[in-house]
Amino acid sequence: MITTYILIGIILVASIYAWNRTERLYGWMLNPYSVVHRNEYYRLITSGFIHHDWVHLIFNIITLYFFGSNMEYIFTYLYGGSGILYYLVLYFMGMLIADIPTVIKHRDHPNYNSLGASGAVSAVLFASIIFNPTNKVCFFLAICIPGFVFGILYLLYTYYQGRKMSDNINHDAHLYGALFGIIFSIMIRPGVVPNFFDQIFNYQIF
Repeated sequence: MITTYILIGIILVASIYAWNRTERLYGWMLNPYSVVHRNEYYRLITSGFIHHDWVHLIFNIITLYFFGSNMEYIFTYLYGGSGILYYLVLYFMGMLIADIPTVIKHRDHPNYNSLGASGAVSAVLFASIIFNPTNKVCFFLAICIPGFVFGILYLLYTYYQGRKMSDNINHDAHLYGALFGIIFSIMIRPGVVPNFFDQIFNYQIF
């Protein structure tokens, strides 16, 4: 779907550009101190398009490719031409809301920085899981797992990485982005809740 491809393209270009220009990398990171005390609100957006390294970047791109395309299709099917607007609201509101707890927590820590599309991607991922939990994700065209299983593994991975605290990736944003994606989906389509459980209970591995 074209909107998802455009978002992926922007993420790729912004990340590679920032890697080659250190001043841009640090200038675009989420620095809560600068957001609160210097009114550099743009960091809430720019930090969501740059990444720590190739592993971080590819992980988010793959997730967005599978689940973003799915959500873009679902919203377009449900709301026609307005579906793209719903999709963009989910993506960018997920990005912003996921960062708010971090900004509050670290507003007086000038040396704290974070980056990554974690909040936005998590919002899209878990919205997709709520709508279609058995939609499969395939790796290397051979290993396929249902979306709800991938979602669990995704949160376990981010929890582990968050505990390590060995990078500038805002792993906490994954959780808050996921919560927003779930709440947003239920607000605009309450019927997804019984449908979610019906799909889970009727899912067959083979």
